[in-house]
Amino acid sequence: MDLKEYLKNPDKEKLFENTFSEIKKIQEKYKPFITISEEHARKYLEEEKGDKDFLLPISVKDNICTKGIKTTAGSKILENYIPPFDATAIKKIKEVGYIIGKTKMDEFGFGTFCLNCAYGIPKNPYDVGRSCGGSSGGAACLTSALKLPHIAIAESTGGSISCPASFCGVVGLTPTYGLVSRYGLVDYASSLDKIGVIAKTCFEVAHGLTKIAGYDSKDSTSINRKSEDYTKYLKKDISKFRIGVPKEYFDNIDEEVKKEVWRAIKKLEGEGAKYEEISLPSTKFALPSYYIIAMSEASTNLARYCGIRYGMTKEIKGSYNEFFSEVRGEYFGEEVKRRILMGTFYRKAGYRDKYYLKALKVRGHIIKEFKNEFKKFDCILAPTMPIIAPKFTDIALLSPAQQYAMDILTVAPNLCGFPHLSVPCGKSNGMPVGLHLIGDHLQEGKILQLGSWV
Repeated sequence: MDLKEYLKNPDKEKLFENTFSEIKKIQEKYKPFITISEEHARKYLEEEKGDKDFLLPISVKDNICTKGIKTTAGSKILENYIPPFDATAIKKIKEVGYIIGKTKMDEFGFGTFCLNCAYGIPKNPYDVGRSCGGSSGGAACLTSALKLPHIAIAESTGGSISCPASFCGVVGLTPTYGLVSRYGLVDYASSLDKIGVIAKTCFEVAHGLTKIAGYDSKDSTSINRKSEDYTKYLKKDISKFRIGVPKEYFDNIDEEVKKEVWRAIKKLEGEGAKYEEISLPSTKFALPSYYIIAMSEASTNLARYCGIRYGMTKEIKGSYNEFFSEVRGEYFGEEVKRRILMGTFYRKAGYRDKYYLKALKVRGHIIKEFKNEFKKFDCILAPTMPIIAPKFTDIALLSPAQQYAMDILTVAPNLCGFPHLSVPCGKSNGMPVGLHLIGDHLQEGKILQLGSWV
């Protein structure tokens, strides 16, 4: 049963019971949750929203604050944190749904394969020996495994929605930076973080975005723009669409992935859309620019977890530096420590101009390059990921730098704040392949319109 069918004949009590029955089985087999919140959901359903006929199960990535439900950001340093408030996006989505639980993620969003979660690793529903992708791995895992209406609220910094959506064969939308309020989000990189939606269909994704988008005075980066219903764009005529296909995005890509992506592009051509191969030569600079900016901002944002005001603590003894180092040394994971150290280096006196400010200039150049193409094209299409979901045994052989390189296709649109949508377009060796649709700022409607045809 999909959301459209449920909307025609909603039975919230039956859906509630079926959902929790199913997610307990899914948790046992695939482990997508850090926290399952059945008691909280039951109370919300029965007491606070008992007069509504339509309510939808909502899962939330564990770095988005949920009132009364533990929010850890996948880290031991926030193991006991229970927010006293809802993030703005959660407050909005609760008008049409209830929170069923918090999904697993790489600690603070630091990872491509969801292996860096302090609370265990989710398993890909297509093959439990493979990764779900990261950092929103639990959200995509649950969405793929749960055969009932459901929307996952997730978050992306450099590809954390698109990557797991591609690996798990679901739909993932990362909106324009600022379209959805970041108030209540546990920060990774403030100029890059975006709350978005993962679901089984473009309709469910569009429905979710319609509910969470909109201006919020609590977020200084929020765009003051009139809300709209994004479901109205689905399956509209695409015969006048012009599509750009960047040749650089097909370099060093698995041949089967390339084949399935081109098959999808040809399918869209069959529906009347016109495509043209283009060049985005600055693509090779996107990855280093992204990681310098993201790690620098992460180093700053994570400085608050020092054992005094936020997060876990220990007995106060020794100097401040000794206490600070002991708390962070014990409760932060290896990847978090690596990114903090690298980000701190990039921000040091004497290095800030050489690395961080130069990366910001590169970012501006990449935005201009994309903008020039959007003058001619409605959307840009490419593979979402260069490979299908890898086996855990293969990931273990990769160095950190090789793992970072897997983000090569997703970091550029995230760096530029463009909306992007990953939709399943085929399979390779029985595993899903994702097609990435990138639009100009605030053009979510166009990528959803095109994606609904795939």
